[in-house]
Amino acid sequence: MTTAMKIPINYAEASEILKKYLKLSGSPVAFRFATKKEDIPAGIPELDKTIRHCAMINLARKEGRVFFSTASKHECNGGAWALGIRELTESLKTGDFYYKLGKFESSAACKRTIDRVPHLQALETYATLYAPLEKSPFDPQVILIIATPWTMLKLAQSALFRLGGRINAEFAGIQSVCADTCAQTYLNGQVNFSLGCDGSRKFSGIEDNEMVMGIPAELLPEITESLKVVAAAPGSKPGSK
Repeated sequence: MTTAMKIPINYAEASEILKKYLKLSGSPVAFRFATKKEDIPAGIPELDKTIRHCAMINLARKEGRVFFSTASKHECNGGAWALGIRELTESLKTGDFYYKLGKFESSAACKRTIDRVPHLQALETYATLYAPLEKSPFDPQVILIIATPWTMLKLAQSALFRLGGRINAEFAGIQSVCADTCAQTYLNGQVNFSLGCDGSRKFSGIEDNEMVMGIPAELLPEITESLKVVAAAPGSKPGSK
């Protein structure tokens, strides 16, 4: 593909390191936006059912499935909009959707939130691609990890290992997997933590004791190398299996 990385990354090796040192239950997930049909590598099948983006992530994470999904396979309008697959619906635009779900005091409060949700330009995306990182036949743009707070601690320390500083997580309690950790991470090139929204926890198997993190794929080599040092540091508390 013309969109491949300039510096190749060994995704199988990176996945093995992440699984080993982070004690993951499931795979890190490779995710990519395809702007046109030709961006989809030959041999990758289209998803055979209509589900939510967060549930698609779970298929790659827990079942090891590799696939792509076009607009017709995206069940959640909010997620499809955040990913650039579909236009924003009127009920989301006005705030009525989340207001009726009881998530905000008023439709105005909902609209203020929706107006700040990270998203790609509507209809910019032709399809979304998914794979367990170790089996990815494409160069991902974002790596998704769903795991415990201890794992997120080690990832935060690994992200700051070389240069230090702070991580500014940004989320709103809605659209956690689609907007917070896919769209935002892709758009700003920074790691982001999110809590997992009600929808993703209900439909994609995110447990009560798990969070979500998006990692720009370009940072993967640095984070995996730093993780090996951070996890073995004298002051690093081991996580439970």
